[in-house]
Amino acid sequence: MIKLGCMSLSYRDQFRAGQIDLEGFIERAYQLGLDGIDIHTRAFASTAPEYLRKIRMQALKRGLALSYIGISNNFGKPQEQLEAEVRMVKDWIDVAAYMGIPLVRIFAAWIPEGEPEEAVWARMMPCLKEVAAYGQEKGVVVGLHNHNHGCVTRTSREVLRILREVDNPYFSHILDTGQYIGSPGASGARGHEDPALNFYGSIAESAPYAVHVRAKIYRIQSGEEAWLNYPRILEILRSVGYNGWMSIVYEGQDVEPEETAVPKAVAYLRRLILSAPPLPPDAASAPPPQRSTLG
Repeated sequence: MIKLGCMSLSYRDQFRAGQIDLEGFIERAYQLGLDGIDIHTRAFASTAPEYLRKIRMQALKRGLALSYIGISNNFGKPQEQLEAEVRMVKDWIDVAAYMGIPLVRIFAAWIPEGEPEEAVWARMMPCLKEVAAYGQEKGVVVGLHNHNHGCVTRTSREVLRILREVDNPYFSHILDTGQYIGSPGASGARGHEDPALNFYGSIAESAPYAVHVRAKIYRIQSGEEAWLNYPRILEILRSVGYNGWMSIVYEGQDVEPEETAVPKAVAYLRRLILSAPPLPPDAASAPPPQRSTLG
């Protein structure tokens, strides 16, 4: 069964205001009956060993898995800045390995204005290959997050191209349900899908390669997500035999505060997950896709 989690950025306003810290977020997740949490690097007060051990122990005592660390890198920066960017990703891979967290989230690259996209790919790819190899050395999977707003991973085509070219078993995909181009959350006309861009098609195409799903929540005032069709998304995931994490990432702070919206999102997605029929036999028994099948 799909496991339900929550990303620390779902409480970004409260973190920024000092109303909650990582320890408090763990307690909040426990109170909400979640299965685990994702932690953005900004939520860590320290990377000192004693602090990391304390966080790991608190999560263990609350029965919460630590599913991934979210790293906000950009391998589209100028060449002279990329060594530091790679080093930063490696440092967080070390933290994940120390804490026993199996996965880190990374971005690919944002395209600087006026620069040819292929030039960005040329300097991005060696960085991705290097951090994937380092993750393999440390036993931590590096998950590529699809993203729009000027990032190269705006459709499944780019995600699959990167997976194919990196070609490392420790390099995989973190699927964000709201960040493919054309989605109501990733487009300029917020709340309005662009059907011509077929963002649900991108979700379907990259879903077989996902090891983690970020469930964006934008408008949950009614108790059901209004911008994204989660029954449809869950059907896509079910059709490929997905059995991993679905972690809430709330981004509707402009219309409803986190303290009321996130519990609604938990109840909504939990209800959908529990009501889903069993996996079809062909999906449940099918082996995960191999890199060689990427077109």
